[in-house]
Amino acid sequence: MRLRHRYVLHGLIPLAVFAAVLALAVSAFSGPPYQTDDPESTDYRHFEIYFFDGGTATGSGTGDLAGIDFNYGVAPEFQLDVVVPAGFGDAGVVLPVGFGNAVQGQNAATLGNVQLALKYRFLHQRDIGVDVAFYPRVFLPAGPGEAGESLPSLFLPIWLEKDFGAWSTFGGGGYQIDRGGNYQDYYQLGWAVTGEVLPHLRIGAEVYYQSPNTRGGLTTTEIDGGFTYDLTDNFHLIASAGPGYRERERD
Repeated sequence: MRLRHRYVLHGLIPLAVFAAVLALAVSAFSGPPYQTDDPESTDYRHFEIYFFDGGTATGSGTGDLAGIDFNYGVAPEFQLDVVVPAGFGDAGVVLPVGFGNAVQGQNAATLGNVQLALKYRFLHQRDIGVDVAFYPRVFLPAGPGEAGESLPSLFLPIWLEKDFGAWSTFGGGGYQIDRGGNYQDYYQLGWAVTGEVLPHLRIGAEVYYQSPNTRGGLTTTEIDGGFTYDLTDNFHLIASAGPGYRERERD
């Protein structure tokens, strides 16, 4: 099924260090370390603010995507999520999956797709031994640049989680409806394991897969390692890094 592949690096270490320094400087930024999500919702009437930063390097250049992710518990088991990303990079570089697409043009810089999401955890570990949540996400065009798509799209995932003391395993996937321009519908799958190794510090790893999101495009497979450090109950410092590869599927 594979005709060719090329290796890319996702979440470059220098970008992670930059994100860490910036997060400490403003005391209010962090970023989701994994492509894979979990079903846990923010506590009712509580909020969390993240700063995220992820990069991609290929033979054709480099790209980076950073932004702010705001979560708020609007009701018990319901979480509202607003994400505002910005991307920049060289021509033809594909930015991290889920926040935007190819940045076109040398040293281009532009807003990505603004995201609005509502997470609903409808099954709980205390009842059936596993958390399960539905987490629909709408991507809205934000600017004239090419970091995002020109038309709205919709991601429909289901996420599961099981806790084992200080360790958790979570994952799932979903289908993205995307009909704008050269983009097409595609699906995403992922699974991660994380554990608390020190007070306020969690480490983990994930495997992530995405089918082609453009006509004649490439599949994406990533293996990432990451950490989460709780600065306070509301603000978190997060980074990830790891190798990945893209491959073309046979028609």
